[in-house]
Amino acid sequence: MSQRAATRARTGILLDDAARRVLDAVEADPFTPISVAVIAPGGYGKTVFLRALRRAYDNAGVRISDRPGDPDVAVIVDDAHALPDDRLRELAESDTPRLAIALRPWPRSAALTELTRALGTTVMLTPMDRGQIKTLATGAFGAAPTAELVEYLFSQTGGVPAYAERLITALAARPATEVPEAALAGFRYDLDLLDADVLLYVLAAQAGAGLRTDLLASLLGRDANDVVTVMEAARATGLLGHDGALLPICHRAIRSVIPAERGLAVRQRLAELLLERGESVLPVARSLLGSGVGGAGVAAAFHAAAHESLTEDPALSAKLFAAAVAAGRPIAKSAAGWAQASALAGDLDSALRLADQAISGEDKAGGARVAATALAHRGQLGRSAELYRWSGDNSFATIGLIATGHLQAVPASAGDGPPTLLDGAASLMAQGVTKSVTGNAVDALSALVRAAGLLEPAGRGVLLPDSPAALAALVGVHCGELDVADSVLSRAVQANMGGPLLSTRHRLLQAWICMVRGRLSTAAEHLAATRPREPRDWLFAVALEVGLARRNSDVQTLRRIWAQACEAVVRHPVDLFTILPLGEFAVAAAKLSDESRLGPHLREAYALASRLGDPELWVSPLHWNGLHAAIVAEKPAEAAEHVAAMAANQSRFGRAMAEAAQCWLDVVAGKVDPVRAETAARGLHDAGMWWDGSRLAGQAAIRTSDRKAMVTLLDCARELQGRQAAADPAPAAESPLSDREQEVAGLVLQGMTYKQVGDQLFISAKTVEHHMARMRQRLGASSRSDLLAQLRALTSRT
Repeated sequence: MSQRAATRARTGILLDDAARRVLDAVEADPFTPISVAVIAPGGYGKTVFLRALRRAYDNAGVRISDRPGDPDVAVIVDDAHALPDDRLRELAESDTPRLAIALRPWPRSAALTELTRALGTTVMLTPMDRGQIKTLATGAFGAAPTAELVEYLFSQTGGVPAYAERLITALAARPATEVPEAALAGFRYDLDLLDADVLLYVLAAQAGAGLRTDLLASLLGRDANDVVTVMEAARATGLLGHDGALLPICHRAIRSVIPAERGLAVRQRLAELLLERGESVLPVARSLLGSGVGGAGVAAAFHAAAHESLTEDPALSAKLFAAAVAAGRPIAKSAAGWAQASALAGDLDSALRLADQAISGEDKAGGARVAATALAHRGQLGRSAELYRWSGDNSFATIGLIATGHLQAVPASAGDGPPTLLDGAASLMAQGVTKSVTGNAVDALSALVRAAGLLEPAGRGVLLPDSPAALAALVGVHCGELDVADSVLSRAVQANMGGPLLSTRHRLLQAWICMVRGRLSTAAEHLAATRPREPRDWLFAVALEVGLARRNSDVQTLRRIWAQACEAVVRHPVDLFTILPLGEFAVAAAKLSDESRLGPHLREAYALASRLGDPELWVSPLHWNGLHAAIVAEKPAEAAEHVAAMAANQSRFGRAMAEAAQCWLDVVAGKVDPVRAETAARGLHDAGMWWDGSRLAGQAAIRTSDRKAMVTLLDCARELQGRQAAADPAPAAESPLSDREQEVAGLVLQGMTYKQVGDQLFISAKTVEHHMARMRQRLGASSRSDLLAQLRALTSRT
């Protein structure tokens, strides 16, 4: 390799095109006259360039000096920005034929400006690009780095050559996923050389105030012009990118090298200044979390930041409230806000504890509202309503009072708050719940859906005892408007209405709708994605497990979770909004012959409905499940009472349920009218009860002695269940199994028992057994395991 090529290999990668051209000219003819000024912030390779020039002149025998005078020498001067004016004038006035200087863009005195103008060539060094970083890393690592690693190196260093080299060298010595300490050690020298004001500016930039000249003026005790000068000096260090922000590796270096107390002092002062100005203090206050700093100013900053983050990040808000108290703010001044933040974050234990302190302290009404909300989520709607009424929130008090059967105690006026989104929504929620027991389902659902729409922009930042979307969904399920219920829940989930406190409730109700529609797998997926913590959510979650087990004819699972169901009912008092879970438990109790444990709770549900005047919207589903519990328990007189109660409901949904209920009585008595049974089943399906409609048609088919009617009803059941064979695509290859055998095989391969398969296909377990025996004989299987293996192979090809 030639000497020139060797020089390029050692230095070229750190130099841009303009610097290379100057170096090429010197290497080609070291005696040619040149005058060049290389300008760049620290770390950009100025010294590397001058070192390469020195090497070129040394190799050619040209003497090097840093003072002009001898025309045979090459004058090379580094850090010209640090020279006194007389030295700069000496260089400018000299007639030396070979002069190269390197300088930072700041400071720039008049003498330095005169010198750079007098030089023939100016080279502005720029950061390395990704290609150059890749080449540099390849030489250090011995292999080309991945694109991801190149991007990481570039993003961390901004392409500043000195920083890229430090990081690459450290990673070559010890590969790591974070910036190694070895890459940060060199910054200690860089930072030690900084002027005191520049270091203060760098610490402020790390705290996010790097471009705030007004704020920096107060921090530095300087006027605006002086601040601009300090900013220019900071940029000249190379620690900042073109946007004025600290490079990521410099952020890490400051945390590693600068004593923590110096950075904390700057952040603390910035927080106090921002607070004085009435500006957002959240970013700085968040950076002070866990630092242990205290004092009235910091405590006030934490408190203000806690209120800033309350709606967007309640968990962070709770931490900031705690930090404010730890820094010296009296808890009496923070308890209500801290309680609200804890509640919004889903920490009801802390919310109740802090709300109690607020009620005993300064913000009694605020504490009472938080406590009322937390108690509502824990099923204590009666006590919740009392607290809401005491705090002046009559709308939410109305909802709790009606839900516990105290219609006569509802305040005369529900909408008495300020004209905010929350107050408007609360008033509509109260109207909707009131209309659900005193008016009609259409008006109730409309009011609740409008309330949900009002709160969607507020998203996670509203503290609610229940969401209008959840109440609308409950009303929708109770009146057969499942599409509306599903839509309002989907919008609530997308808007994150109510935050973590209500997200589980929304998803559980989505699962409930899927279960009613017979989409059992989807319902199970929704349920599995939730983590219910509070009694109300746990009640619905366990009821979903019970309902899914019942619909899958999985008695073993039903027995396993029955103890949880009984505990969930005990933990959550009966209210109007728990009728759906109670209904599921009623049927399960009958299946397990354990009605006595659920009896008191069901009697309380009927008594509550009676106190409200037996509103059709709420009692019809209760009677529907009561009918099925009575059928399972073989109590025809009790079943007839439920049918008679449903006959009074003259709404569209009520008539569909009443007709289906009477049809069920006839079916279990062996009196099957196929036309009436099919009409009733389709009526249930049209009302949203897809699974129940399919089930009615299937059971009627099993119990009729008319072969033609049985086939018609089975076809109806399969159609309503979504298993129309004619709609299925033709198999890719001809199968030796019939359509029914393929259905049986598919369910058996899912792990279902013969009884469960029979329930799904509306045939007996014995018939399933016969199908399996015929398949084994036709396929020539030597054992059950052999049969299952062949069935898997067949179903995978169809």
